Amino acid sequence: MKLMDGSLSERKKLILKAIVDAHVENGEPVGSKVLTQSGIVTCSSATIRNEMAELEAMGFLEQPHTSAGRIPSEAGYRFYVDSLVERYRVTSSEVENLREALRVKQAQLDSILDSAMRLAAKMTNYTALAVRPRISSMTVKKYELIQIDARQLVLVMVTAGGAVRTQNLVCEAPVTDEAVRKLAALLNMRLTGITGDQISLPIMMEMESVMGEYAFLVSPVVKCICQTISTASGGELKVEGMNKLLAYPEFYDIGKLRDMLAMFERKDELVGLISGETAPMMPSGESENGVQVYIGSENPVIIMDSSSLVFKPVKQGDKTVGALGIIGPTRMNYKKVISMIDGIAESVSDILSESDNRE
Repeated sequence: MKLMDGSLSERKKLILKAIVDAHVENGEPVGSKVLTQSGIVTCSSATIRNEMAELEAMGFLEQPHTSAGRIPSEAGYRFYVDSLVERYRVTSSEVENLREALRVKQAQLDSILDSAMRLAAKMTNYTALAVRPRISSMTVKKYELIQIDARQLVLVMVTAGGAVRTQNLVCEAPVTDEAVRKLAALLNMRLTGITGDQISLPIMMEMESVMGEYAFLVSPVVKCICQTISTASGGELKVEGMNKLLAYPEFYDIGKLRDMLAMFERKDELVGLISGETAPMMPSGESENGVQVYIGSENPVIIMDSSSLVFKPVKQGDKTVGALGIIGPTRMNYKKVISMIDGIAESVSDILSESDNRE
């Protein structure tokens, strides 16, 4: 839920930011004494206490115990992420080390995402995720037909993503080499670049007309093609640094930790969220660089209601081919995490684009 800057005075913004930064660093409730000693807030302790009480009344802060200081609420974190967080300055050496580490594995997308995920976990000290989104259907950029004998064919399909799929076919009657070549040319002319649900009856009838006496080949071949390219990919989720969750008191509860690990095993909910299939309970904040941030109860995955998820899609040209993300407590170093995920995802996208340009 995006909050307007004008809803808080400059002093309240300063105090809220100082409380979030202090709580992220030490995990303890923050009192007025901490703020005055830090020198960040220059007004008196009494004024700070009054401002903190007003921020609590507005829903930006919470007081876990009567005598304790305050901690940020989800609304406080959301305002911080949307309006107060400063951009973490990634050094030139960090950027170069990142790009060099990723280029080593640039031959395969999965390898690049795995390397990027490990870097994200190491550089942020949180649990990192690499996601390959679900694909409802694929398209084929090239067809080949290989004749084994008079009745047996092998259909070869090269997908738009570069994967190769094959199907064995047994024909109801003998076919000639010329008929096989004619059908392969027809497949490449009529069925490349379209999904299974776009292969219509009129297209099949047109192909049968062109094939003449070998029209009986069209139906079984198209059936194999539709079965292959309409098969949904379930998506992939990989996790790095699950043990890092134990570094934060928020995950000391064994029941919550067990539920979180089970979620990683099931993967469907997270893959659905990051693939854009699951509608959030509340709108997440999206920075100008495309980084998505879900805080606490904003997560549609129920067991993540005390966690935050930050992720950014990875693109190859105009196509989204995956995503990189971080899961951690709501007491997250958003400034660093948002910038790191942005930088790493952009580096992966750049390397994939470089690879495309060389081909």
